[in-house]
Amino acid sequence: MTSHRYKVALHRLQVNFPDHLSAPDIIPSFTPFVCEEDGDVLFTMDVEEGTAPDFSGWREIGQFDCGGANHGVYLAADGSYAFEISLPACDGGLLSCCLVAHDDFRRCRAVLTGSSVRQHQFGLNNALMMAFAFAAAEQNTLLIHASVIRNGGYGYLFTAPSGTGKSTHTHLWYKYIPGSDLMNDDNPVVRIVDGESRIYGSPWSGKTPCYRNISAPVGAITRIEQRPENTIRRMAPVEAFAMLLPAVSSMKWDKRVYVGICDTISRLLPITPVFWLGCRPDEEAAKVCYAAVKRG
Repeated sequence: MTSHRYKVALHRLQVNFPDHLSAPDIIPSFTPFVCEEDGDVLFTMDVEEGTAPDFSGWREIGQFDCGGANHGVYLAADGSYAFEISLPACDGGLLSCCLVAHDDFRRCRAVLTGSSVRQHQFGLNNALMMAFAFAAAEQNTLLIHASVIRNGGYGYLFTAPSGTGKSTHTHLWYKYIPGSDLMNDDNPVVRIVDGESRIYGSPWSGKTPCYRNISAPVGAITRIEQRPENTIRRMAPVEAFAMLLPAVSSMKWDKRVYVGICDTISRLLPITPVFWLGCRPDEEAAKVCYAAVKRG
């Protein structure tokens, strides 16, 4: 086995590969996050190739549609979890990886069941993303479905259901708001560090290859909805909580994970402004939003 260490949002991870598999080939998006530091890790994941383990004796939590890809979730009597991760239906829906997680996701095993590089990459990338989100749930850490633009030293997050226009809006900032650059386009990490909310790039960025090992204070979080006119308002805390919770990777049926996520959001809201933006996909939308949320 060959051990590789990575650091994402200040959390160290260790992934152990069999000698015949190349980490840069299977998880290339992790290359900017390579870490040589010693010390404790958030979790360790052992990677292997093989057939899918038998989870027939485990309790099925459910089958979940995750962006067009099916994830089966199972729970053992000792609290361990198993996830069956399949390719999106448009790619054939083949089972690609089985993730088995012990000790609150601190010890994980990823069995790569597919034969293609695409299956290996998709399966392990998703296994690592879930292990990160759920292992860090009690450590003031949120993996958020959002697109993030940086401007003036602050990171601005835009959340919305897939296909609503998050990426379109950040592109408008990049095009029309001087000094803007993209931090992440799908799954950035928000942490509360020394009483400050900070946004971090991650190895998970959806269809846009934006894997940047950078961070910034959070300027604002904005919920986007398509509207015929461009208008923006600040959300009340209760409304902001209800909006933000579904955007965070969580497991509602797991008390440890769910309570940890809710506690972090509750600590985040008093120090982070949250807005609602109704907008068209045009230049004015970016300028209206920027005028309302900009910091400094």
